[in-house]
Amino acid sequence: MKAAKLTPYLVTALIAQRLLEVRRARQNEAWAREGGATEYGREHYPLFFVLHPAWLLGFWVEGRANKGEVRWGWLLTALALQPLRYWIMHTLGKQWNTRILIVPNAERVTGGPFRYLKHPNYMVVVAELLSVPLSVGATRTAFWASLLNAALLLLIRIPAENRALKDYERQTS
Repeated sequence: MKAAKLTPYLVTALIAQRLLEVRRARQNEAWAREGGATEYGREHYPLFFVLHPAWLLGFWVEGRANKGEVRWGWLLTALALQPLRYWIMHTLGKQWNTRILIVPNAERVTGGPFRYLKHPNYMVVVAELLSVPLSVGATRTAFWASLLNAALLLLIRIPAENRALKDYERQTS
């Protein structure tokens, strides 16, 4: 199958998935705020809402221009990440969110994938931002989105989340 032919279907599926996730995140956010949640990292949150649509647009443009074949190994990698994404969401339950929200007296989640990694969702996103565009030959998008995402995660997002978790531990001890 040609990459150019698969690209619009892949982009459409990802947009639908992301919209459903944003809907769920908003429901969970309402629950968290009703429970007195404190938000951390609010100032950097819009950066992710620039990165992810730019990533979708970039691999759509590059993938549609690609005359080559789909790279099935990368596509299978991207597909294999989806059960991990939903395992993380299921494990976090109402605490899953795209924002960093700490709900007072909520139990810290340490089961599921959190037994193995401190930030498993970020690992899935890192692998996804690389594998999806590479599946349709969008190498520039894979490179730049991965680089920008790594900078945002390592320099801003993960430190903000770690601060939030430390504050939570102080409140509960």
